[in-house]
Amino acid sequence: MRVIGYRSQRTLAAPAELPGVGFITGTRVRVRFVPAPANSGIVFRRVDLSGSPAVPASVSQVSGTDRRVTLGPPHAGITLTEHLMAALAGLRIDNCLVELDGVEPPGLDGSAAGFVELFARAGIVCQNASRPIWSVDRPLVVEEGGATLALHPAEGPTLRVSYLLDYGWNAAIPRQTYSVQATPENFMAEIARCRTFVTEVEAKALRAKGVAPHLSESEVLVFGARGPIRNRLRFADEPARHKVLDLLGDIAMCGFDLAGHLVAYRSGHALNAELARRLVAAAQPLRAAA
Repeated sequence: MRVIGYRSQRTLAAPAELPGVGFITGTRVRVRFVPAPANSGIVFRRVDLSGSPAVPASVSQVSGTDRRVTLGPPHAGITLTEHLMAALAGLRIDNCLVELDGVEPPGLDGSAAGFVELFARAGIVCQNASRPIWSVDRPLVVEEGGATLALHPAEGPTLRVSYLLDYGWNAAIPRQTYSVQATPENFMAEIARCRTFVTEVEAKALRAKGVAPHLSESEVLVFGARGPIRNRLRFADEPARHKVLDLLGDIAMCGFDLAGHLVAYRSGHALNAELARRLVAAAQPLRAAA
């Protein structure tokens, strides 16, 4: 690992609030985003709990990756963080206090678009501190259960993300690929509106477990044998784009920028978090010596 460049750190110009309903619990929740000083990172605070315990948005705090990312301990954690984290990372908002009065942020429409619109209205400002951009000297690869995720060395101070989605030849969701340069402009135009998705079989299994019982097929992207049920795609490759959204949110928990080519094949939250851990571990000795 090595630092190949720097950029200015950024935060919100003003506080911003957003009410909604949690995807997992179906309960009303409100999130408030507060500008934070340079070098403070993204920190979640549970204002509904005694003492308002805080949980840094760090891969070291990941306590669950089953279909979503959960941070912190069971009694004071936050779940389904990836869409909110993707919005912050996608717009390069590095320092922010995220106050929540519940266990999860508003689910909105299953995408990051609502958060992006909120941040755009609040404004984003540069801070008098630099943020390093790290890359690898050779490919760093993690794999498990037929899924692969790799960061390849950079040719410049930018990150490209490519995702190959493949559920098998007879799956309800067709095989698709998507590749994008990870800039704020591209995130807003091509990624932010892409929604989370499940197959009809997965949706039934989740409801049986009591997850998102309030949602219907018109409110979340559910794929049946003939495509989306009672819904329409925003992009032909919306599932692959949403996987890139998730990946950007998960990898942001490194706490520093990445450059190079991030290539994913069937990767999900568990593998995304594992790569983030490996990157943090590889960078740690150099960061400590700086």
